Amino acid sequence: MKIVIAGGTGYLGKLLTEYYRKKKENQIYILTRNHRLNFENVNYIQWDGKTKGYWSNCLENTDVIINLTGKSVNCRYTTNNKTEIYRSRLESTAVLCEVIQSLKFPPKVFIQSSSATIYRHSEGELMTEAKGEIGVDFSMDVCKKWEQIFNAFELPKTKRIITRTSIVIGNNGGAFPIMKRMTKLGLGGKQGNGNQYISWVSEEDYVNAIDFLIHQESGVYNVCVPNPIRNKDFQKELQRKLKIPFGLSSPKWILKIGAKLIGTETELLLKSRKVYPEKLIHLGFRFKNRTFSEFNVFVN
Repeated sequence: MKIVIAGGTGYLGKLLTEYYRKKKENQIYILTRNHRLNFENVNYIQWDGKTKGYWSNCLENTDVIINLTGKSVNCRYTTNNKTEIYRSRLESTAVLCEVIQSLKFPPKVFIQSSSATIYRHSEGELMTEAKGEIGVDFSMDVCKKWEQIFNAFELPKTKRIITRTSIVIGNNGGAFPIMKRMTKLGLGGKQGNGNQYISWVSEEDYVNAIDFLIHQESGVYNVCVPNPIRNKDFQKELQRKLKIPFGLSSPKWILKIGAKLIGTETELLLKSRKVYPEKLIHLGFRFKNRTFSEFNVFVN
């Protein structure tokens, strides 16, 4: 396949690049803001994420384009950061859609990243694609507008997939290595009251799900395990697997101070994301890691 990954130098982009480059017949093109040297069947093309340029040519006759572009939400929600979170997502999505509209042979499949945080805080109801409730706050609004702008363009020759992805956990990046480090330091107790749910997916299942969705119908898909876990149980299981006998809990007020000190927001820890991948399950996708207790790739 010819695969284009916009924002492909981030955590998820690197996972997908590694997955697809192993098949030497694949040609991978990474749209990135920084210059990088090509290697093997991976080609890096510079873009700014907002204006058309020579990079547009590589979208012609593409099998799959995957858009992961966007400033990390792991930051303080200052006015400037909020503006950049919106801008980086909306502008990049819009310019990709505009270019695709102009192509003689547009991509066959467009996979647009979104987030499971689009759903409201829930400690009871499972949030499915059909029945999940989308509330009103900053992070939900970012996701809603992200999806809205993607759906605003007519792309009749391109299948369109939206992935509402939960936290991806593994040793290669993201939040999980930090969670392990904190647990090893004895700070791996529950956060807040610990009742909030964590929806997650392993690195392996994430890339497998993306590859699976290339061959499915257009639509919105939750990418997460079918068994969300409460924060207090997640932390307890993490302690057990890392053989750490205790973990200090962090009440909400401590988390607020800590978040301010390290430049992030408590929402990332305290919001309950109880999300269910109803459509993936219905289509027969098989998770390699269905429960956190089964997840065994983080012993080191």
